[in-house]
Amino acid sequence: MALFEINEKSSIPIWLQLKNRFIYLITSGYYKPDDQLPTVRGLAAEVEVNYNTVSKVYMSLEQDGYIQSKRRQGAFVLDVSDKPGVSISSTAEIVTQEYLKRCFELGMSLEDVEEQFAASIKAAKERRDAGN
Repeated sequence: MALFEINEKSSIPIWLQLKNRFIYLITSGYYKPDDQLPTVRGLAAEVEVNYNTVSKVYMSLEQDGYIQSKRRQGAFVLDVSDKPGVSISSTAEIVTQEYLKRCFELGMSLEDVEEQFAASIKAAKERRDAGN
């Protein structure tokens, strides 16, 4: 599985999908403080999106205090451990709310969402237990 995957069919804009993924990777500890992020051009080529889209993501992450750009050196992760509201659980809450919104846009009820989610969890556990 690639580190960054874009869902072209999602109602969530591509730049926001990338930003949310970076926030998750930073808050979960995948990227640690002072780690250098991929270059804008490199990431744009890797995920096959426009350079300006990735540039917008980096600017937004910098404005929100997740990264710092250093001229001619690149973008580096900041220590966000003491930043209010930054945790895996708060990030998961954001993702969950986006998921619910998308399901409601599809016309699903809360009960439909619950049933679908339970089925997806069951399938994921079966794949995990099968070693996939």
